[in-house]
Amino acid sequence: MNAQELFFRTIQSGQIENLKLQLQTNPHLVNSEDARGFTPLIFATYFGKSEIAKLLIENNANINGKDASGNTALIGISFKGNVELVKLLLNHNADVNLTNNNGATALIFAAQYNQKEVVQLLLDHDADKTVKDKNLKTALDYATENGFDDIASLLE
Repeated sequence: MNAQELFFRTIQSGQIENLKLQLQTNPHLVNSEDARGFTPLIFATYFGKSEIAKLLIENNANINGKDASGNTALIGISFKGNVELVKLLLNHNADVNLTNNNGATALIFAAQYNQKEVVQLLLDHDADKTVKDKNLKTALDYATENGFDDIASLLE
């Protein structure tokens, strides 16, 4: 197993002290990509590893790095509703209006998956409600279609 594979396995297993040592030895790993194009930050947030995400950010992880599908860490977790991680990313200047390869933003994902608190956080950080994805739908369109009235009222 090479250093990069070990690094990603360490992130997944949550071994923060081991991760710190790996970053000291190979600081470039902080912005590497795995075989699927995930950055360490995207990988850590996907698995809900808040402390590891903080460590990666402290070690200059690209907050707006994208995976092979064009998802950033913020886009990737907005549908999961992990408020702690959303706040962490927003507080470190994650771009709320970046789009993935399908034109979706974090706001569109949060609205589509009924994540009201995430929708509100994104709006509080100037998320653009007018963005349309490749299906020509906005976050409001998805909230309305799915019957998420509380979210639709936030987006109107």
